[in-house]
Amino acid sequence: MSTDFLSSDEIRDRFSKAMSAMYQAEVPQYSTLLELVETVNRETLDKDPALAERLAAHDELARLGVERHGAIRVGSAEELAMLRRLFAVMGMFPVGYYDLSEAGVPVHSTAFRPIDDAALARNPFRIFTSLLRLELIESPELRRRAEEILARRDIFTPGVRELIARCEAQGGLNEADAERFVAEALETFRWHQEATVDLATYEALHEEHRLIADVVCFRGPHINHLTPRTLDIDEVQRRMPAAGMNPKAVIEGPPRRDCPILLRQTSFKALEEAIRFAGEQQGTHTARFGEIEQRGMALTAKGRELYDRLLNEARRQTAGLANEEHQRVLGEVFTDFPDRDDELRRQELAFFHYRLSEAGEQAGKQPGADLEALIEGGLVVAQPITYEDFLPVSAAGIFQSNLGGGENQAYAGNANRDAFEAALGAPVTDELALYAERQEASRRRVLDALAG
Repeated sequence: MSTDFLSSDEIRDRFSKAMSAMYQAEVPQYSTLLELVETVNRETLDKDPALAERLAAHDELARLGVERHGAIRVGSAEELAMLRRLFAVMGMFPVGYYDLSEAGVPVHSTAFRPIDDAALARNPFRIFTSLLRLELIESPELRRRAEEILARRDIFTPGVRELIARCEAQGGLNEADAERFVAEALETFRWHQEATVDLATYEALHEEHRLIADVVCFRGPHINHLTPRTLDIDEVQRRMPAAGMNPKAVIEGPPRRDCPILLRQTSFKALEEAIRFAGEQQGTHTARFGEIEQRGMALTAKGRELYDRLLNEARRQTAGLANEEHQRVLGEVFTDFPDRDDELRRQELAFFHYRLSEAGEQAGKQPGADLEALIEGGLVVAQPITYEDFLPVSAAGIFQSNLGGGENQAYAGNANRDAFEAALGAPVTDELALYAERQEASRRRVLDALAG
């Protein structure tokens, strides 16, 4: 058997570019968004050569232009389990469990993404994938109707099912099969203007929750946004109206900082799109939008505890505020969160990757030296590890702003990781464990290299 297989990284890179091209054709405003983000990123780097140098040294600059994440929502365990197998072909694995029901959205989710450093450097493409919680639909009749509709559809082409099985059986795909896999897999994420239900059924599901109608009433899960990464989300938010985009009211996540943490997100509002329902009835549906993100460093469990506490405090003070005032108050509350790399490291609030500096490469052995002394002596560099994951409150905020909101308290407190993993057919990886393993492995490498 030939083992002339394309790497999963190469397949993922091709797929993410094909997905971006498809979404640009489907949602022209997304092209405008990419142009705006590229302009802001270029201007930010021109104004801050030290930032450009730091990003280049950390292999962040090369991936900036290709970095995207998308989001989809599926309706059944079978759909979720097959998606797990599809993403595995591209070297993407389920990381993290997110309960969005606590924020009024009847789904729970994971993020399919690459895990190891080399794969992330090549293309850190992620898909935030949500499973509809049918058990949260209050009406038994409506719940049964939704289950029947979902049971009749197949969101995967026969070709992609065949290629997934082939990849699993032989350990990879050759050039021709990989090209066909990308084309076939893309069909799952394509937009369809025809609903699979009549207008009355759509409206009944829509009345229960807009997201339920979005998941249940179409042939597939259609990618509902793709997200480029910016270096200055505040500037993108400010410029969006002049570029013809209607931004959501408030940037989600932490405030602007000298040392960015976790993830900040905003979006332009979802588009109202013409839909043809069964029986030739005409109507509209609102689901697809454009999102932007700014990524910072990954926080430890201790750092996340502090972040969550401050965010909860800030949310009490910022309710109803416009973005500028919201950000000002958020910034004031977060003055209690250290904003220097060395403080974040010493207080063990964030994760760092350790590497030898040029001086460290040339230095002799340093028997008995501890890590802190090596960093202070300039022999070891501590660089923040980029946060590769998501924030459930922010994800819910983005969803709600593009679904009409008003449903915040409907499903509070319904986390069920066991049920999600049973539907997925595999455990989800704990994201904090991944960051901790990367930090510890890098620490051991530098200490071993300098050991006597």
